[in-house]
Amino acid sequence: MSIKSLALKALETGKGILRLIPAWVPRSFCRPGRRLKLHPGDYYALGLDRGGIDERWLASTTHADNGPLTPEDEGLSYIAVDEEGKERLLLKDVIELLKEEIIGGDLWKKYGGWPIFAKFFDNYGPLAFHVHHRQIHAERVKLQPKPEMYFYPAQLNNYGGEFPFTFFGFNPNVTKEQVREALMNFNKGDNNILSLSRAYKLTLDTGWDVPAGVLHAPGSLCTYEPQLASDISAVYQSVLYHDNRVDSQSLWLNCPPEEVGNFDYLVELLDWELNVDPDFYENRFMAPKPVKPREEMVSEGYIDEWICYKSSHAKAKRLTVLPSRTVTIKDNAAYGLICIQGHGKFGSFALESPTMIRFGQLTNDELFVTEKAAKEGITVSNYSSCENLVILRHYAENVL
Repeated sequence: MSIKSLALKALETGKGILRLIPAWVPRSFCRPGRRLKLHPGDYYALGLDRGGIDERWLASTTHADNGPLTPEDEGLSYIAVDEEGKERLLLKDVIELLKEEIIGGDLWKKYGGWPIFAKFFDNYGPLAFHVHHRQIHAERVKLQPKPEMYFYPAQLNNYGGEFPFTFFGFNPNVTKEQVREALMNFNKGDNNILSLSRAYKLTLDTGWDVPAGVLHAPGSLCTYEPQLASDISAVYQSVLYHDNRVDSQSLWLNCPPEEVGNFDYLVELLDWELNVDPDFYENRFMAPKPVKPREEMVSEGYIDEWICYKSSHAKAKRLTVLPSRTVTIKDNAAYGLICIQGHGKFGSFALESPTMIRFGQLTNDELFVTEKAAKEGITVSNYSSCENLVILRHYAENVL
């Protein structure tokens, strides 16, 4: 059967909804937080050389930039065409084949593909202070910028890890000369760049907007992260906690060859005004916002909230269907979804949040909804008489 025949079969079977297979991503420079529901014996399923699995990419058509040992399909989501997943297709291939039938005409015309993805990243300790390039700098290395948003689901955070605090940007009085000096000291030990920054305690069920060009050192909560489809970055911190050092090559990641060694270029990468914004908390912090009056939604059996909404590139909602209730949810755009609590039905698919997943195993927790199906509305049922059904949905820019 041809790829197109399989794609149409999957669309017809799911009535415009596609079942996705978990896409696991290791990071050699991180320690897994073990909150991704993987079997305890599977966090190093790809081998010690590849590192521990600490990320799961959701509705992704983006290849993970993970070094020379990276398989061609790492980070890419597969569609399960049949119940057992023996017939499978890359979501990327299906979107390229069926175009606006999957993601809608507006997104296809503007991007020629699915421009975002989401992921869970789950680290036991904090990440290094790093930045994702803005458009002007990403284009120099033929990549895309990477604005991000963070949300910390209580369901995936039974403990806080080693350091549940995140550094963002710089103190308002920091100068570019101070930053340049810290970068020049990268190979001399701890360059102490965090002493120029501010840390914020992370709060469950809230989030942050992190535009491209903003330095950040994510804390150790398991994080849901909608973002533009890119894996571009540069690391500005030389030594992490417990003397975990950063390779000096990381400072020049995704840097044009002619700029390597130019510390002024590294400073130029930063969106300076955002990094030293004295009102960073007020401008970047996100608490959930109900899409309409909460009392009205509760009477109808659900609560729908914006959880990521300050970026113009991607957005996300959290849907809670109350016990033993059935609702119909309509949206204006295609989206990926992940179920993080409970069990029930989403359209024609069983939907459940697994307790434990073996590496390579199929699940019933992740789906992709085409634009047409989203606009027509999806019937969602919670089969539990006592537990909420909770679903996270991530969208590209045309959702409003």
